[in-house]
Amino acid sequence: MRHAIGAFIAGAAVLAGSPALAAAEPDLRFHVSQYDSPGSDKRSPESLNAEWISLINTGRDPVKLEGWSVQEAQGRTYTFGAVKIPGKGGKVRLHTGHGVDTATDVYWNSGNYIWNNTGDQATLRDPDGKTRDLCGWGYRNGRTSVGC
Repeated sequence: MRHAIGAFIAGAAVLAGSPALAAAEPDLRFHVSQYDSPGSDKRSPESLNAEWISLINTGRDPVKLEGWSVQEAQGRTYTFGAVKIPGKGGKVRLHTGHGVDTATDVYWNSGNYIWNNTGDQATLRDPDGKTRDLCGWGYRNGRTSVGC
């Protein structure tokens, strides 16, 4: 009986420290960046909002984005408000310009372009500031977007 209790306690101690029992980290990553809006860069609302980067949730469960942030290479940062991205392929686009946030589209509310057409890097950080994903690109003639 003592051996059975000892084995049970040892097994419970191993399981308690097991990463499998820790809360699962969200399966959230960059999906696509449309870093060069179509046409001339006129800073029109349409042109600014045609520049965007999207996130995809590849996990099963929805992810609350409040406190998550996206930062570009020069340090400009967007922090998400109360947005929830559905699981199983749910996506949200972060547009450069102004607009009214919805469940699938949010707006940086910038009057200038955010993403550099000749090369840039997006960093996705969780609310604790931990880097969760990167999406970078360099210049390629004729290319305006990149899959991350």
